[in-house]
Amino acid sequence: MVNKQQGTVKKWQDDKGFGFIETEAGDSIFFHVSEFRAQRRPEVGEQVVFTMGRDNQGRLRATEVQELHFVQQKMAQKNQQIRQRNQKRSHQADFEARQKKRSFLGLAFYGVLILLAATDKLSWLVVGWYAALGLITYIMYAKDKAAAQSGDWRTPEFTLHVLSALGGWVGALLAQTYLRHKSQKPEFRVTYYLTVVVNMAGLLFLLAGGGLETVTDVLSELL
Repeated sequence: MVNKQQGTVKKWQDDKGFGFIETEAGDSIFFHVSEFRAQRRPEVGEQVVFTMGRDNQGRLRATEVQELHFVQQKMAQKNQQIRQRNQKRSHQADFEARQKKRSFLGLAFYGVLILLAATDKLSWLVVGWYAALGLITYIMYAKDKAAAQSGDWRTPEFTLHVLSALGGWVGALLAQTYLRHKSQKPEFRVTYYLTVVVNMAGLLFLLAGGGLETVTDVLSELL
């Protein structure tokens, strides 16, 4: 409280509308009821906060006299607002950091696929499949969030997990991050990570030569 002092109302003459505040230093300071910032009259013994001023004759007097309890409440509310604002900024900063990490992870995965295809270790059809499934999965997440907000028919979680397991997990990851959809439910998150593991296992199987030609033929027919 800048330029504020604390004291106690030691004397009050209600019929005359003035009294005296005893400061923490033991001084007695005059104040008028017109300077009391409350919808009532001052009471002897109550603690107050005030600003030191002077009247027209240069004598010391207390101005802007407020109840200490009221001022403390206001300060507590202000501090709470500051804490909430700082927490919000911290959460936003964490969210943006997660966005960058997840975006990098998705782009890195696609980059690895492109590199494998460029070195003839993976079919370009597989790369196209992952790109298409990623886009479709992101769109399905967006559609499901819109449905949740409007109360329309929802996309089953099973469908979202199947898309992720088939190769759309990057799209799901970005949707969870940027759309903030399905990002808080623990059971859903656990199942999502399982779909990523399943898909990675399938990709490693393909890279090891396990049925790559068969899968490529299937993708050729689908695409």
